[in-house]
Amino acid sequence: MFDSSGSEKQIVVLKIGGSVLTGTKAFRRVSLYLKHRLEDAPNEKLVIVVSAQKLATDTLERRARRIVHSPAGRALDLLWSTGELRSVALMALYLQEAGISSAGLNVHETGLQYSIESQSRPARPVFTGARLQALLADHLVVVVPGFLATCSDGAIVSLGRGGSDLSAVLVAIGLKAIRCELMKDVPGYFEEDPNKIACARHLPSLSFSQALEMAERGCQLVQLRALVAAAEVGLPLVIRGMDDRGPFTVISERSKVVCD
Repeated sequence: MFDSSGSEKQIVVLKIGGSVLTGTKAFRRVSLYLKHRLEDAPNEKLVIVVSAQKLATDTLERRARRIVHSPAGRALDLLWSTGELRSVALMALYLQEAGISSAGLNVHETGLQYSIESQSRPARPVFTGARLQALLADHLVVVVPGFLATCSDGAIVSLGRGGSDLSAVLVAIGLKAIRCELMKDVPGYFEEDPNKIACARHLPSLSFSQALEMAERGCQLVQLRALVAAAEVGLPLVIRGMDDRGPFTVISERSKVVCD
């Protein structure tokens, strides 16, 4: 991709989960992280896929169930979407405060869409992000909601728990990004749960087959469907925390990829 000045830019997709977006200070911290990152990597353009703020999705679901015991899926998905859209708007405002050329998109503008409406709906939406691509040509950062897609009739639908990981991977594939980074509250994969075993060994790299095997054994760090989608096209994944100097895990076909 070339920017408005004619300079070639590489696209990197970053997914920032609700475990990172814990409050006002977290949004500002992320915006400053992105500012420093762009200064250190002037050849990059970033697409930021954000989740709802920590605990927001559960809170919205409890509110729906206080109204009706079994809320209709369409209404619940619409209610859930307000959490992601709030994160998009706040992130865009904090990026503006930081002086970063950026734009925030809604679900329909992002371009993840199911093409049919039936019980045989495909396992994942397709990327049709002309609006996202157009804005990315004019801005260094574009912020989009994770976890959500649209149907061909315009309805908003959720992608299930952990769906923001899948959103980020599908957007990265659609944009031909050089990699997709999933920012978590832990710096990647460990041999054992670091929250339970303090001395658990960090894993700096994994093959897709290793990551898929861990997911099938119950590791939920990255959504299984996101891993499968990335593996199908060989899209490198980087699982990291907010600390640039801290460890991270690279998942790739050969378990090795350069990541600045």
